[in-house]
Amino acid sequence: MTHDHDLVLRPTAAQTEAALNPPPGRTGGDLVVESLAALGATTVFGLPGQHALAVFDALRRSDLRYIGLRVENNAGFAADAYGRVTGEAAPLLLSTGPGALTSLAALQEARAASAPVLAICGQVPTAGLGGGRHGHLHELPDQAASFRGVVKSVHTARTQSQIPSAIAEAWTSALTVPHGPVWVEIPQDVLLAETSIPVVSGGDTFPEELPPRPELTAVAADLLTRAERPAIVAGGGVVRADAAKKLRQLAELIQAPVVTTYGGKGAFPWTHPLSLQSWLEDRHTTDFLEDADVLLVVGSGLGELSSNYHTFAPRGRVIQIEADLGKLESNHPALGIHADARLALQALLETVGERTDPAAPDRVRQVLDRVGARIAAQDLTREQDALAAVRKALPPRAPSFWDMTILAYWAWSAFDAKAPNTMHSAQGAGGLGYAFPAALGAAAADPTHPVLAVSGDGGALYSVAELATARQYGLNVTWLIVDDGGYGILREYMTDAFGTPTPTATDLPGPDFVALAESFGVPGVRTSPETLETDLAKALAAPGPSVVVLPAVLRMFAPTHAE
Repeated sequence: MTHDHDLVLRPTAAQTEAALNPPPGRTGGDLVVESLAALGATTVFGLPGQHALAVFDALRRSDLRYIGLRVENNAGFAADAYGRVTGEAAPLLLSTGPGALTSLAALQEARAASAPVLAICGQVPTAGLGGGRHGHLHELPDQAASFRGVVKSVHTARTQSQIPSAIAEAWTSALTVPHGPVWVEIPQDVLLAETSIPVVSGGDTFPEELPPRPELTAVAADLLTRAERPAIVAGGGVVRADAAKKLRQLAELIQAPVVTTYGGKGAFPWTHPLSLQSWLEDRHTTDFLEDADVLLVVGSGLGELSSNYHTFAPRGRVIQIEADLGKLESNHPALGIHADARLALQALLETVGERTDPAAPDRVRQVLDRVGARIAAQDLTREQDALAAVRKALPPRAPSFWDMTILAYWAWSAFDAKAPNTMHSAQGAGGLGYAFPAALGAAAADPTHPVLAVSGDGGALYSVAELATARQYGLNVTWLIVDDGGYGILREYMTDAFGTPTPTATDLPGPDFVALAESFGVPGVRTSPETLETDLAKALAAPGPSVVVLPAVLRMFAPTHAE
């Protein structure tokens, strides 16, 4: 009797011949590049360094496209965005020590946002491993230890024969839900040495699916069917699982209002009669969700931002669907369902009963009207007009990437993403400098749409070197820089906390961003609140990179979590 797992694919005559007579001059670096190509990679990001040069040399002999950035952290952000947009593992090539460590903030964001990034790093020669102090350049006692608390998994290859399997194992880990960044490191001498190992051709990997336990979805379906006031919180897990259509079907079937988290922007249609939009930092929304007798939370851990700074206290039954086991019931007791959002929603659609609730859209409108009235009372017309101008200028399917800046904080709550997987920000880990290099990664992934990046002047200075990258590769990214002369949101935080900001900490005398962009050969324009829509639309319509600078001091709407 033959079992499926007993079947072995036999090589063809041509494959046998190629294996017996591999091309000369190949190194361990070629094994890395061949492994990536065999797994389906087409584009890699990174920076060269002494201990990884063999990999970059091997790129010359491959069909992989290389996008080289100027700072390792920015390369990590670009890979993060490529992974978010495509759903594929994005290779990130790094060197040892300072180069590797510089990528940590980007990998933390990728982990928080479940972005599949495959970081491959060189190491000091094999003889220098093990924690001794041998004096190698960039030497760390245990380089991988710096990443174990950040990435999803760590993989090592200490011989050339281990390279294809280590990379395939890491690739599988990155693409098994929840997606995330992974770390592979290979010593310099292993990468440099010539190899007689055949060209890597087999690259099939099978990321594991994460279906829900049927007894749990049966209970969840019964609770939702019998609920009087059900509501849904849709997080980033819905977007990552490509489950927006199933979410809409379920919401309509049980007539449940839906609020999307900041990471879940676009998971539910903004103008749908059941859409509570994304006003999570508003007490009216919090009150509504607390009043639900059954609250379905899909793809969210209900963390700080999604719970109105942990002031949310549900009074009804909570059902939480979450692929990250560590987030399951981490903030609120729930019927916890450890599963991929798409598979769990499909299971609910097959078992839940239809509900009728003609009053549900009216309740949604009442909440949104209260939110609108609260914002209208704060004299924030400039901020609302600026966000509306961005939305009008940006084509509906064009992706946008937002830094940690006041206009982005507005966008989290008030921006219509138009479609799933089009609006992205660094709110997972909250680091500065994300927007522009991430937008470059998205433009590399899909050149058919213009890409928008939005930064403040403080965040822009983290990634301004990548104007050279944008120009070098002709990437179709428009960078909107809101220049308020400092860390605007930190000014507000310090004023709220201490009564006055500290000018030496929050004020930033900066460059002329238009002139700086033009010095890189990138067109720049200085706009105004009145001309923003026109200038931004013109820049987005032009091919290649561009910079639009808006000198303006914007304010946040008043928080409600302290009330």
